[in-house]
Amino acid sequence: MQRFLQATAYGLLQGGLFAIVAVGFSLVWGVTNIVNLAHGALVIIGAYVAWQLHSALGLDPTLGMLPAAAILFASGYVIQRGLVNRVVNAPIWMTLLVTFGLELLLVNLLLVGYTGNYRRIRTGWASRALDIGGVRLPYGRLAGFGFAILLTVLLVLFITRTRTGLAIRAAGMDRGMARSMGVNIRHVYAVTFGIAAALAGAAGSIVGMTSTFSPADAGHFTLQSFVIAVLGGLGNMWGALAGGLLVGVVESLGAQYVSGTLINAFAFGLLVLVLAIRPSGLLGRPFYEARVET
Repeated sequence: MQRFLQATAYGLLQGGLFAIVAVGFSLVWGVTNIVNLAHGALVIIGAYVAWQLHSALGLDPTLGMLPAAAILFASGYVIQRGLVNRVVNAPIWMTLLVTFGLELLLVNLLLVGYTGNYRRIRTGWASRALDIGGVRLPYGRLAGFGFAILLTVLLVLFITRTRTGLAIRAAGMDRGMARSMGVNIRHVYAVTFGIAAALAGAAGSIVGMTSTFSPADAGHFTLQSFVIAVLGGLGNMWGALAGGLLVGVVESLGAQYVSGTLINAFAFGLLVLVLAIRPSGLLGRPFYEARVET
């Protein structure tokens, strides 16, 4: 029983980190219909920014996530406005090729700048743990879980309570109608991509604090984001949070019986099961699938 409780608690904390990584990926896919294969590379860039700030200035990664998010927001806005927007109306395979090429470029630049060695942001408190009835909860992962909830709530409030957020929702539902109502689609798409990149940067800071990382991990984070986004429902922030927590628990419990890459089979099996019952995902809405394209 103790082993089960520990695995469940660890899975929930790990799932919070998964959710931070995936929520931006889900937002971009749900609103712009672009599968951003460079998302994992943005997460790793955020980890390196936080690592660099910690190494040079001693800045704690929980504070380093702010400049990391700001840098990634600006980069994401420029990437979307200057590159991805040029193929946004092209067939989906074209956007896949562009974002995949972008990921290869970013990963190789990181390899040139930082090599392929694994790094970690070591702090005095993140590795210590809170003990509750024999269940150990690392402070670093508790912080990551808390930030997952906080960032999801803030993103939901932004999307539902601000003019820009409502424009993002309108563009996601019907791009043509939103344009006819005066919404600048290019700007809205770029802001959406920038927000997703900022969330990836914040997630990278937590990744660097709680585990090791290297440029080679970019593909893993992209694949993980894909599974969680589809599982939770495209464009749904609460869905990404729920999907991340569920995947975290399933993988943690599955690790009690198998090891290595076979753990990923549990996540994909869960994805197939959920989609067989509810094709729009756990909390997905049909209008993201039936959006009118112009």
